[in-house]
Amino acid sequence: MGLLDGRVAIVTGAGRGIGRAIAEAYAEVGADVVCAARTREQIDETAAAVRKHGRRALAVACDVTERAQLEHVVAETLREFGRLDVVVNNAGGWPPKGWQKTNEKFLEGAFRFNVTQAFLLSRMAIPHMRATGGGAIVNVSSAISRLIDPGFIAYGTSKAALNYMTESLAAEVAPDVRVNAIAVGAVDTSALRPFLNEDLEAQMASMTPMGRIGKPEDIALMALYLASSASSWVTGKIFEVDGGTEKSNWPLDLSDL
Repeated sequence: MGLLDGRVAIVTGAGRGIGRAIAEAYAEVGADVVCAARTREQIDETAAAVRKHGRRALAVACDVTERAQLEHVVAETLREFGRLDVVVNNAGGWPPKGWQKTNEKFLEGAFRFNVTQAFLLSRMAIPHMRATGGGAIVNVSSAISRLIDPGFIAYGTSKAALNYMTESLAAEVAPDVRVNAIAVGAVDTSALRPFLNEDLEAQMASMTPMGRIGKPEDIALMALYLASSASSWVTGKIFEVDGGTEKSNWPLDLSDL
């Protein structure tokens, strides 16, 4: 099916973890990749990894919460490659905090980081996708968008909003641009690893039907499917990639933070 031959993809949060795994997976099947994140050293490393697969790469430093910097990423993509086919809104996250300590500034910050920036980059990209015949947007959401876990009111609510935005935007921009999301379970990344010790990881694995926590590559393969022609009849869907979890496998109560 050609997968991503000749396509150009922007991946936010591409400096490490899931974002880097997606960037490399896209390069393996023929895409040129724009690596966007705040840390220059990290995106330079990801861009170098992309080039090892024989594809072109561009590293653009970007704080996704700043509209002007998102515009810069799109402009640099078009300047370097002349087209834009895929956007992966992977940058996101937010620290846990109990409901009593969650004020409006904290809640609004979670929405800006997880929803607003993803919508803005998508809105900027869609006209350029349509100009080349269509494209795909992949939003990286979270299992906490549907599972209950103490301390994650701001993060979980914002990811639930990202899911709705995915479904709503997909309906409006079909059929030429497809929009889907991945609800990611617990994945072994540099963001999670500092919280893990051997006992805690074993507890999480025992609470996961598949018997282990995820790897960035598990998410990258779904992101590859959603960006490629293999999913040409798929839009407006939230794909749960979480090892089969139907309740949170995070064994700590963070509601007192």
